[in-house]
Amino acid sequence: MQDLAGKHIVLGLTGGIACYKSAELCRLIVKAGGTVQVVMTEAAEQFITPVTMQALSGRTVYTSQWDAREPNNMPHINLSREADAIVLAPCSADFIARLVQGRADELLSLMCLARPIDRVPLLIAPAMNREMWAHPATQRNLMQVAADGATVLGVGSGWQACGETGDGRMLEPAQLLEDITAFFAPKLLAGHKLLVTAGPTFEPLDPIRGITNHSSGKMGFAIARAAREAGAEVTLVAGPVHLPTPRGVSRIDVLSAEDMLEATLRAARSASIFIATAAVADWRPATHSEQKIKKDGSGKTPALSFVENPDILLAVAKSERAQAGKLFCVGFAAESENLVEHAKAKRERKGIPLLVGNIGPLTFGQDDNALLLVDAKSTRELPRAPKLTLARELMTEIAARLPDWRV
Repeated sequence: MQDLAGKHIVLGLTGGIACYKSAELCRLIVKAGGTVQVVMTEAAEQFITPVTMQALSGRTVYTSQWDAREPNNMPHINLSREADAIVLAPCSADFIARLVQGRADELLSLMCLARPIDRVPLLIAPAMNREMWAHPATQRNLMQVAADGATVLGVGSGWQACGETGDGRMLEPAQLLEDITAFFAPKLLAGHKLLVTAGPTFEPLDPIRGITNHSSGKMGFAIARAAREAGAEVTLVAGPVHLPTPRGVSRIDVLSAEDMLEATLRAARSASIFIATAAVADWRPATHSEQKIKKDGSGKTPALSFVENPDILLAVAKSERAQAGKLFCVGFAAESENLVEHAKAKRERKGIPLLVGNIGPLTFGQDDNALLLVDAKSTRELPRAPKLTLARELMTEIAARLPDWRV
């Protein structure tokens, strides 16, 4: 996906072992359609060569403010004016202190100081030892650079090259790409709290077996990411799936439909948008065996009885908050046939402003999908595309409907 098509990023490398990750970040930005101009400090050159970064970016790397290639001898002006953003990855504790002080004694700090602050954003990916990260001076400096207009992307936690373990690792390249992409996205849902359910539920028969379905959760996770990109504060209630949590999203893991209902109703108390993408089991076993149900050699199958699971979407749609017009509810319908007919009927039955339909067997486990949007006035098809692309389109559709809902 060309998420950064048309964007020109100045990628600044400061001294730190995390420079090895910068090579992959550069590659990912280019793969996402962006162009990259690398600028390195002298310290960064101790960890990775300009030749490596030149090969990955396709551009000559700048390392000196006295670079003779610039006719006016002002690379700090020229490079910053061309950028859609300056990304410092890794950004060392020393360089953060330089930014706070307004130092300008080498090209990268000079360029950061000279950038048009209202037009060229500065994104910082810190990288340092855990004690350096926790030091009061570093935390003061981070608060100051943020107050001065920079965006601090945060750090990861785990094993560090020094042999210690803790906070301070530079985020992984894929995480940084996700953050950079989100930074440029229009904030259509800024100020909203969005709740989304995703994945299947699992209804246990015994400690070994249970009833579930083929839902992978990919559509719901894509919606969570797209909502965060659109500026919403996102809570994701996820059934049993093996997917990484989107950046900046709060995740609640559940197992059964009853677990999902409890978590969803609790989170819905403060949400303004609810999207029910989870493929919730319609029924659950009436009883749960404490031990594994085994064959006894008689050829007889065990007698099983079922009870209906709660309707999570209906429960939220009928809640006081939703009925008062404070919670915009969106349902999903996974059908196997007659999609338009079933989707229209489900929207009316649930009493919600928008329902999204798809053909389940054609989307479960896939990375792409095709959607049908059904509201009180019309239906609209979103043709087959990657699920993240569809999720972003859905955020635009929801944002457009919010001002007129319950007016």
